[in-house]
Amino acid sequence: MKTLAIFALIVAASLGTSEARDLHVDPTSGDDKHDGISRPLKTIPRAIRLAIPGDTIHLKPVVYHDYAGFYDKKGEPGKPITLDGHGAILEGSDPVRPSQWEEVSPGLFKSDQFFPKLNDAILGRWFFLMNGKMVLMNRTAKGKSAPLKKTKELKAGEWTFVKGTSLGETKGDSYYKGTFYIRLNSGKTLEQAQVRTPARSAGVQFSGDNAHLVIRNLTATHPYNDGFNIHGDCRDVKFENIRAIECGDDGISAHESAEYSVDGFVSIGNSTGICDTGSSKTSYNRVFIADCVGVDLYFLDTGHYSITNSLVLSSAQKPFLSIGNKEGLCNVQIDNLYIQRMSTPQPALIAGRSIVNASHLTLENLDVKVTGKANFKSCLINGKPHPENSKSPGANLKQLLETVVPDSYKSKVKQS
Repeated sequence: MKTLAIFALIVAASLGTSEARDLHVDPTSGDDKHDGISRPLKTIPRAIRLAIPGDTIHLKPVVYHDYAGFYDKKGEPGKPITLDGHGAILEGSDPVRPSQWEEVSPGLFKSDQFFPKLNDAILGRWFFLMNGKMVLMNRTAKGKSAPLKKTKELKAGEWTFVKGTSLGETKGDSYYKGTFYIRLNSGKTLEQAQVRTPARSAGVQFSGDNAHLVIRNLTATHPYNDGFNIHGDCRDVKFENIRAIECGDDGISAHESAEYSVDGFVSIGNSTGICDTGSSKTSYNRVFIADCVGVDLYFLDTGHYSITNSLVLSSAQKPFLSIGNKEGLCNVQIDNLYIQRMSTPQPALIAGRSIVNASHLTLENLDVKVTGKANFKSCLINGKPHPENSKSPGANLKQLLETVVPDSYKSKVKQS
C-alpha cells in the first residue's frame, strides 16, 4: 500500500509539472493530420480543439480565410490556453464566384445563390467590398439606415437586395431568400471590380462556457457580424493587442454573462466600436476607435463596464450611449477618455437606468445629455470644466497620442 501511495504521488507530481506545448498553424504548409508541434496544423479550429491547459497556439502572421471559435474551451488557473496571432489577419470575406452571378444588362449583375438564407439581422449588417472599399449603402445595424434602393436606382459601385420567398422561422427568426444586385461600370466584370462578399459571421467567436483564455496580436476584418463576438459565460479571459477593422456590426461585443478584459484594442470602420450587453462585465484599456457608423461606445442592460486610457474620433451617429433596463442599472466607469466629435455634433447620452462615473473625461465638439445618473470629476465637456471647480480637467491627451493613437490618425486629433 505504501509503495502504491508513493507511486501515485510521483504520477500526480509529474502530471502537475507537465510542460506547456507550442502548437503552430500555417494555412499554406500545414495539415490538420499533423500534431501541430513537430509539424504545423492547417486550420485554427483544429488547433483550438487540440489545445489543452498551458498550451499556446502560434499563428503564422499571414491572412487566414478562417475564424477562431471557442466553444466550451477551458484552460486552468495559471495555465491559460493562449492564441497568439503574431499579427495574423482573420479575413471574413471571400471573392464572389462569377458562376453564381448573371449579368442581366450591361453592368448589372444579380445572384440568388451565394447566400440563399437571410434574415433581417444579417441583411441589416450586410455589405460588399468593391475595389477594396466597404460598401454599406448608408446602412447600419445600430442606428438609422437608408432604405434599400430599387434596382433601377443603382449607380456604379452600389448594390441592393430584393426579398423573395419566405423560408419560415428558426429559433424565432424569420428567414427568407431573395436576390442581390450589383451595379458596375458597363464592361467591367466582377473580378475586375474585385467584388468580395462577407462569408463568415465573426473573426473570433465565443459560445458556451469558456475560461482561462488569452487571445493576442490578432486582427479581425470583414465578417458580416462582429470582429470579436463573445457569447455565453466566460471567466478569466484576456484580449491583448487586438484589432477589428470594417466589420458589419460591432468591433467587439459582450453578451449574456461574459466577463473579460481588453488591453490594447483598435476599432476602425465598424458599425459599432464597442457594444456590450446583458449582465456582462468588461474592462477596456488603451482603446482607439474611429470611422464607425452607428455608435462608437454602446453599453446597455445590467452589465458593469469600464474604459480607461482611450481615445475616440467620433463620426458615428451616436458617440456614446449607456442605457439600462427594467431588471437593473447599467454601470459604466470612465477614466482618461477623450472623445472628439468629427462630424455634426451629437451629445453623449447617459440614458435612463444607467449610471456613469467619469474622471478625466474630455468631450470635444460634443455635449452630454443625462437622464440617468452621472458623477463627473476633473472632466472637460465641450470646452468647459465639469464640475466647474475642477483643477487640471480632462483627459491626458499627450499620453493618449503617444500610447493609443495610430500614427495615421494622429494629425486628426485636435490639440488645444
